[in-house]
Amino acid sequence: MKKIISGLLLAVSSLAACAQSFTHDEFTTKDGKPLSIYFVKHASLIIKYDNKLIYVDPVTMFADFSKEPKADLILVTHEHYDHLDTLAIKQLEKPDTKIILDPASQKMLGRGFAMQHNGKLTIVDAVTLQAVPAYNVTTEHIEWHPKDRGDNGYVLTIGGTKIYIAGDTEPIFEMALLKDIDIAFLPVNQPYTMTVEQAVAAAKVIKPKILYPYHFGETNVQEIVPQLEGTGIEVRIRALE
Repeated sequence: MKKIISGLLLAVSSLAACAQSFTHDEFTTKDGKPLSIYFVKHASLIIKYDNKLIYVDPVTMFADFSKEPKADLILVTHEHYDHLDTLAIKQLEKPDTKIILDPASQKMLGRGFAMQHNGKLTIVDAVTLQAVPAYNVTTEHIEWHPKDRGDNGYVLTIGGTKIYIAGDTEPIFEMALLKDIDIAFLPVNQPYTMTVEQAVAAAKVIKPKILYPYHFGETNVQEIVPQLEGTGIEVRIRALE
């Protein structure tokens, strides 16, 4: 595994800088700096790198963000209440916080930068962001995340390490365009996102080195583990129901 992600640490602990206790995993990025990913719940994540804090889909039903350090970057994948929370964003904002959203969420929030699919941004040195599509393809589920609404997934490249945060999506052909993904977060919660079998199929296309099932509700994501044995994909189950 050291050959895959330099200096990978299999650590799980609490975030000392926060008032609330969130487990996290620690990595060393390809540029040799520490990277921490904190698992709040559901689709809410905190990423720490080089003294910068990135919040992904912060939602107050999962944590009291008024108690947490202010954000340098907030990412919102789409407009649903379990992803876009105006109160959480307000609690995390400081004057120079960057807020990146899909177009529908930007319209609802009334501020921030609406990022179109395949758009790319340099956030700070060594941190870049690409927006990618996220949508349903199963006929009876398209209403949840229609393709034409423009929901986002994101690829964060941090110190050379690539993190794919899929947002609410089923397996889509655009996933085959993703290359050299180190860490992937895939949603597993039908009827809104993927079945276990769909998540396995998507992982085999994306080929991340580490897969975190997330947004999984009551789905038994442990079933993913044996189905990806022998693929070179390490599946990590964290408290992201």
